[in-house]
Amino acid sequence: MEIDTLGSFHTAKAVLPYLIQSVQKHKNSGKEEPSGTGGRIIFISASFHFRGQPLQAHVMAAKAAVDQISSSVAMEYGPHGITSNVITPGPISGTEGMERLSTADARSVKESKAKIPVGRWGEVKEIADATVFLFSDAGSYVNGVVLVVDGGAWRTTGADMGSTWKYPDFFLSGAAVEGVKGGKKSKL
Repeated sequence: MEIDTLGSFHTAKAVLPYLIQSVQKHKNSGKEEPSGTGGRIIFISASFHFRGQPLQAHVMAAKAAVDQISSSVAMEYGPHGITSNVITPGPISGTEGMERLSTADARSVKESKAKIPVGRWGEVKEIADATVFLFSDAGSYVNGVVLVVDGGAWRTTGADMGSTWKYPDFFLSGAAVEGVKGGKKSKL
């Protein structure tokens, strides 16, 4: 809570006066080429609170608070020309988070990657690209958004429905859904 929630709150409180000054010098009208950056702030969150996860109540509460701080900044400081957004990274290769949270077991890593719709962990560059987008002219009209950069991973958490319908194997197999009225028909 101290790092995520209070850290984000105090950072916003400290930088917002300077972002207002930035807007006055570098207006963001969306018309000028290149347009000014205005004032922009990006928070970092996670997707734990999008769905329940055991033993992560503290993380879910902290990340939900970060998202709401960003939302409040977007609404309260948008009229000043400041945009506030959130980047929510998924599993990213070579980061401290993945080093601490993942196992070195090759089978576990393979299974972890298979649960992500794009079939792999992300790269640091992909988070950097999202950041560049939000700070660029292309992101000048984006405000109050939670940009999830996780290959679709948050959407499949909890998608496993027992050993019969394992994600993504079941969808890739073409097998029929059995035991459910109106289920998927076999493509075979």
